[in-house]
Amino acid sequence: MPEMYAFRDRYKVEWNLDLVVGTCPPIEAIDPTLPPAARSAARKTAGLKGLIKAHGYNGLIAGIRRDEEGTRAKERVFSPRGEDGKWDLRDQPPEFWDQYNNDFAPGTHVRVHPLLHWTELDIWRYIRREGIPIVPLYFAKDGKRYRSLGDKDITFPVASTADTLDKIIVELESTRIAERSGRAMDHEAEDSFERLRSDGYL
Repeated sequence: MPEMYAFRDRYKVEWNLDLVVGTCPPIEAIDPTLPPAARSAARKTAGLKGLIKAHGYNGLIAGIRRDEEGTRAKERVFSPRGEDGKWDLRDQPPEFWDQYNNDFAPGTHVRVHPLLHWTELDIWRYIRREGIPIVPLYFAKDGKRYRSLGDKDITFPVASTADTLDKIIVELESTRIAERSGRAMDHEAEDSFERLRSDGYL
């Protein structure tokens, strides 16, 4: 979405960030057995894996949360993956009582999820407390706003009148609408998201 790119480019300059940008392969290069929206989303995973390989990154810090989607509930704060980024959800280290395993064999790629236990409401309260800038798409316009941002062709706004930070927080304190209800891929085949996550989707 143009607003997301404008936001990214603005803060790259204002905060003097070392921004690394990769490209996504064409849809034709993606597994044709995936449903349409999941196939579109898988382009980001392929692009990310190419970037990881090109730069030799052996770990990433991501902002996923368990309450976003069922498959993410199976994640760990320190989540080991193979060198190709694939995630074996059946072979994850135990994490009891906030004791985390961060000792992995050479060649392991690690995803670190520091916000895993947070909720959507926690995020917005933190944004308000710290004065963190956000993409304007999160604010309601013409009776709709985005609660989750993804590819333009597979992400849609939900009904809302929350056009300020305080109104978003009040809305989330009582809403029964799922955060990712505007994501087309979440309404496709039940195993689509798990297949994406297993392949390295953030």
